[in-house]
Amino acid sequence: MFDLYADFFCIIGGLAILVLAGDALVRGAVVLSLKLGMPAVIISATVIAFGTSAPEMLISMKAALDGAPGIALGNVVGSNIANVFLVLGIPALIAPIAGCGDAAHRNAIIMLVATAVFTVFILQGTIFMWAGIVLLAITAFMIYDSIRCGLAHPEDVDDDELESADPSMAAWKLALLLIIGFIGLPVGAELLIRGAQGVARDSGVSEAVIGLTVVAVGTSLPELATTVSAALRNQADVAIGNVVGSNLFNLTAVIGAAALVHPLAVPPEILYRDIWVMVGASLVLAPFIFFCLTISRPIGAVFVALYVGYIALAYA
Repeated sequence: MFDLYADFFCIIGGLAILVLAGDALVRGAVVLSLKLGMPAVIISATVIAFGTSAPEMLISMKAALDGAPGIALGNVVGSNIANVFLVLGIPALIAPIAGCGDAAHRNAIIMLVATAVFTVFILQGTIFMWAGIVLLAITAFMIYDSIRCGLAHPEDVDDDELESADPSMAAWKLALLLIIGFIGLPVGAELLIRGAQGVARDSGVSEAVIGLTVVAVGTSLPELATTVSAALRNQADVAIGNVVGSNLFNLTAVIGAAALVHPLAVPPEILYRDIWVMVGASLVLAPFIFFCLTISRPIGAVFVALYVGYIALAYA
């Protein structure tokens, strides 16, 4: 029992370090980019996008190296399920959410294509290096498309993430942020994976289930906190765009990078159950974007109930 508590402590500590280190890395990288004169649209599409996905990427890459593909894949599949049903469901209980516009439609189409490609790779039973290259190519296209559209319509670029960045930050503060980020991310990933493997070993639950639930929810907490905060300020409409972007990066950049490190063998539960739940979540979200429908409070309640049911099914 003591070992189980120690494993959970590793998971909680690892997640806390990942969140803090990821935030420090993003802040430092944004300030450095501004000092170098990089345009806001490129910072948003590259520095911020990759920085906010750095914890998930480090977790999946470390899990792949450690021979724990269930955690690597479960982290992404579970996060994408949680992003739709939990990260959108809970804020919708506070304030209705709507997502519309050309950018939302375009990103949703790319997300559905990436979901289809990812599912085909999952059905092969192993995600090899060549599949990782294909997924990273989709990431590159998404970044190119974001930069192209941002440069064509600079008035549509959301600069909120840059408002707290100080280009005149002292060099030692900038260096400290970057050091915290670069050191903290691998340390946090190591703690989290060690704890997740220990919980799976001590409780008799598969690593895939731990990755799909504990690790996935943990890595989705920053997105959940952001959307809840936005809902409290009646700005919940940004939530759908954040979820679509996060899901896209999870499927393409995170798994693409992990597959380059080591081939990912697909656990049976993900192959036969969880990938289809993830596909279903993406298909459920699509009409709300394409037809500009609102995620009302009752629908938010349904989303949360679906996620609770999924967790119960995962541990059944």
